[in-house]
Amino acid sequence: MKAFSFALGICLLLVGAFSRAEEAPFHMDAVVHDPSVIRTEQGEYYIFGSHMAAAKSTDLMRWEMISTNAQEGCTLFQDVQYELREALAWAQTDTFWAGDVQQLEDGRYYYYYCCCIGNAPVSALGVAVSDSPEGPYSDLGVFLKSGMAGTGEDGKPYDARVHPNAIDPHVFFDNDGELWMVYGSYSGGIFILKMDRKTGFPLPGQGYGKKLLGKNHSRIEGPYILYAPETGYYYLFLSFGGLLSSDGYNIRVARSKNPDGPYLDALKQDMIDCGGADGTFFDDASIEPYGVKLLGSFRFMPLADEEALPEAAYRSPGHNSAYYDIQTDRYFLIFHTRFATMGEDHRVRVHQFWFNADGWPVVAPFRYSGEAPATASATAPAYAGEYRLLRHERDINKSWRRSVEANLLEDGLIEGEATGNWHAYGDDHGILEIDGVRYDGIFVRCYDAQQQAWTWALTALSQDGRALWGTRTAKPPE
Repeated sequence: MKAFSFALGICLLLVGAFSRAEEAPFHMDAVVHDPSVIRTEQGEYYIFGSHMAAAKSTDLMRWEMISTNAQEGCTLFQDVQYELREALAWAQTDTFWAGDVQQLEDGRYYYYYCCCIGNAPVSALGVAVSDSPEGPYSDLGVFLKSGMAGTGEDGKPYDARVHPNAIDPHVFFDNDGELWMVYGSYSGGIFILKMDRKTGFPLPGQGYGKKLLGKNHSRIEGPYILYAPETGYYYLFLSFGGLLSSDGYNIRVARSKNPDGPYLDALKQDMIDCGGADGTFFDDASIEPYGVKLLGSFRFMPLADEEALPEAAYRSPGHNSAYYDIQTDRYFLIFHTRFATMGEDHRVRVHQFWFNADGWPVVAPFRYSGEAPATASATAPAYAGEYRLLRHERDINKSWRRSVEANLLEDGLIEGEATGNWHAYGDDHGILEIDGVRYDGIFVRCYDAQQQAWTWALTALSQDGRALWGTRTAKPPE
């Protein structure tokens, strides 16, 4: 019965996607900070985040909140303040930070929770279990602490410049079925632990585990690792910068052939070298050159006769999870973001992504609306037209990256505020050379909320790891 329900859900998802091909999509937003995703055998997606917020969806477009906060609206535990009192007492707080859920071999759901005092790496990380992703969860205990004035988990004096902050867990199975947990935020960096597949706890004798990157309180957090069968790589997603709307949060990625690294970026830099310089604190200049930057704060500027809508601008997108749907062969990036006119209010956004010819993720410029890869012939002028082009660059940008107008001409030239040349190849891939920089990516038909229309979009990466987005104007030619 479960298999039938799962198959039916996949069919309905695909049918719905195709039927929406040229219709305006319908979305229902979720308010979940730091969303971590899991999918059940019944075809439901769940996201879990900070403050015990959680939501569910069947199509990644319409979300229903199932838990709201750790004080009055938590449905995941019967009495969360009492049951998880050990972690709360250690971290001197009454709330929780980014959680993660994984289904283990016994079929039960393991909720990895974490608490932090906030102004120091005084944190606790534990696990609870339930027969249902919606709970109620029962605590199994705290297994990792940080910030102590004394000996840390590795038997050495705790030093926040080199030891981790025990928050932001992501627990995942590697391609060989082994269980791992990557975690960390600021402080000494991002670490990874080998876990027991049956108990859900770390295997003994590892201390804090193996360091993957970071040191000296560099602003790096929210690690999430996804294996992509298409490329054979493990992708380590990270958020650089601060999470406030004007503080530069942005999503980056590195990759490795092994779950515990070493992770390299597009310039083949080992991420173990990414961290704040000695004697520094929140030194963004030291970490900006590392990682493939997928997206940061941006705004697609309207044309002269168009109205600018808030949807066209994200502020500080970050702390993502990622999901590969083996049934439909699709990849999704799930994150929270602020917006142009909403201050610090945030919402969850889901963007589909693909891989370019170099095996790096290229993310759709717009939220997921059921889009599929392009179907036009690469030899036809289907993609030509007037575009807004947006370059994300590699910096931790606290202000918007703004789009410019450019024409992709049928003869392969690019004219306007950006100049160069372009060509399409394969089923949906394209190469653009703009102002001397070469980008490789794909064309896809997306729903552009600013234009309130389906139109061609492009997403690509330069060879040194800078993202390029584009959206073609949907207005009819004059």
